[in-house]
Amino acid sequence: MQQGTVRSIHSGYSAPTGAATAPAATVSPELERVVRFLMGLSMELDNALDPSTPNPHLNMILHLMLSHSEGRVVSPSSLVSASGVPYATATRKLAEIEAAGLIERRPRTRTGKTYSLHPSPDLLRSFSQLSDRVDRLVRSSFNVARQTAESTDYYFGGSYQPGRAAIAPPGALPQPLKLPGGLRILVHGDPTFMVMEGLKRQFEQMVGTDIHQRAFSIDRLHEEALRNAERSKSRYDLIAVDLPWIGEFAEKGVIRPLSDVMDVDRLDPSDFHTAGWRAAHWGGRPFGVPSQTTPELMFYRKDWFATEGLEPPVTTDDVIAAARHFHDPSHDRYGVAWNAARGTALGHTFMMTCAAFGQPIIDIPEIAGGYDADTLAGRDVRPMLDTDRAHAAADYLLQLLRFSPPDILSMSWYERVRPYGAGRVAMAYGYTLLAPYFELDESAPAHGNTGYLPHPHGPDGGPIAPVGGYVLAIPANLPDERVAEAAEALVAFTSPGAQKLYAQNGSRTAPRYSVGADPEVRRLSPIFELVDRMSWRDELQFWPRPPIPQISEIISLCGHELHDMLRGIVTPRDALDRIQSEAETLLRTKVT
Repeated sequence: MQQGTVRSIHSGYSAPTGAATAPAATVSPELERVVRFLMGLSMELDNALDPSTPNPHLNMILHLMLSHSEGRVVSPSSLVSASGVPYATATRKLAEIEAAGLIERRPRTRTGKTYSLHPSPDLLRSFSQLSDRVDRLVRSSFNVARQTAESTDYYFGGSYQPGRAAIAPPGALPQPLKLPGGLRILVHGDPTFMVMEGLKRQFEQMVGTDIHQRAFSIDRLHEEALRNAERSKSRYDLIAVDLPWIGEFAEKGVIRPLSDVMDVDRLDPSDFHTAGWRAAHWGGRPFGVPSQTTPELMFYRKDWFATEGLEPPVTTDDVIAAARHFHDPSHDRYGVAWNAARGTALGHTFMMTCAAFGQPIIDIPEIAGGYDADTLAGRDVRPMLDTDRAHAAADYLLQLLRFSPPDILSMSWYERVRPYGAGRVAMAYGYTLLAPYFELDESAPAHGNTGYLPHPHGPDGGPIAPVGGYVLAIPANLPDERVAEAAEALVAFTSPGAQKLYAQNGSRTAPRYSVGADPEVRRLSPIFELVDRMSWRDELQFWPRPPIPQISEIISLCGHELHDMLRGIVTPRDALDRIQSEAETLLRTKVT
């Protein structure tokens, strides 16, 4: 994430100016901090005590870890130079470290005579545990005030925190990817993918080739993915696919089933949030790997609610009551912000609002915990956009309109978060991936004062957190000679280590249970633990935007017709009747 406009977004809306500035991207901020501390401590000890003896093992390991963190290539000669001992001794000590399995070689030429050195998975795991211990020792020895109940709830390098121990940073692939021209990726221009762009050098070091990332707004991304599918050969090795597009892209042959290109078990599917992993399927087969699992939640100002003695909003009636209470346009304060911009933005809002009122947009059977959106392939479905519950959802949007900022009808993904973070709005519907805009900005009034809830629900609905986000998929028209290497990159970019890395550098999405349970990740934001809890309670659901092949057209249809309703041009009944009629026509049309 960077302050100001994200420049790599092409022809679409960009991130808001004034977003928080994240620290420089590193493989692991906590690990790098400990490495630099140990290097500094070692230097001070060498200078303070005479005589003293250098520790070549430690010096070389610290140099290797810092270089890995910064994405710099390490050669045997540079590691020998960092040892602090004569060449012959350093060469012998380096051989000992390699023999202990702490260093891996990766060839840089076809002959293998020239190679680079990288931390092994064992070294990364061991150093990750060491960094946590050193951090705790420093805090306890010098009575650092940052200790918390969580940080002291610790024993022998482990943690009483539910879930796994700390995840080690991602290591370099044993063999560099052989992709002429480098790895080419098509993504959405959101904060998480911008974090990936900021980590470009580190990931290039990891996969051993150049990375070229191209980012678009959501509508332009959809267009470019379809345009790319018409080419004889794909321009991209990996493409980001919004979860609702899975059925369309699978039916149109835009992306390949994962089982055709790799052993899916390598991904450890059970580690992904259930809703995010299920949403990546069509016809019982996975077509992508979750790169982001980001539910849309209700953000609310905890301090405002506490001061006024109000409970957090659980129902839609609670939202309206609280919005009315806080709405004070004369003092530039408003009740609620949401996606009301014409087209895609409002279309998504309406579908999620229908879900909060207990109404799926198509006639799918109800099952325990929600509705069955797993078996939509080949099924004839009917739209359910003119029901009593759908009308109640439309009426709710009209009520929200009364307590929203004056520019609400042009607010979309980022615009709704900007006034919330700036302290002008009491509540805002927003994806967790947008939370960094105030969580990482200590000057933002919403920083540290935000609570997160599932969507408040209507009389016939229940607590639900509609799952959004993207999977990374392999294009169907990618040349065969690039497919295996693209699959390796796919595994690397969606691994627990990589996902933890995104979180440490500003992302607030975590598709894997292991990442959300990592103690270092949980210290970054309350979002990770809350999302895990929502997943275990079955509140994370993808049926609000079922991945049917016609979903993009239906989203656009809803977003245009309901915008006219919000502007007072048509009545809710006329708008929903028209949506129902046109959606029925769309669903009768076979997608090819």
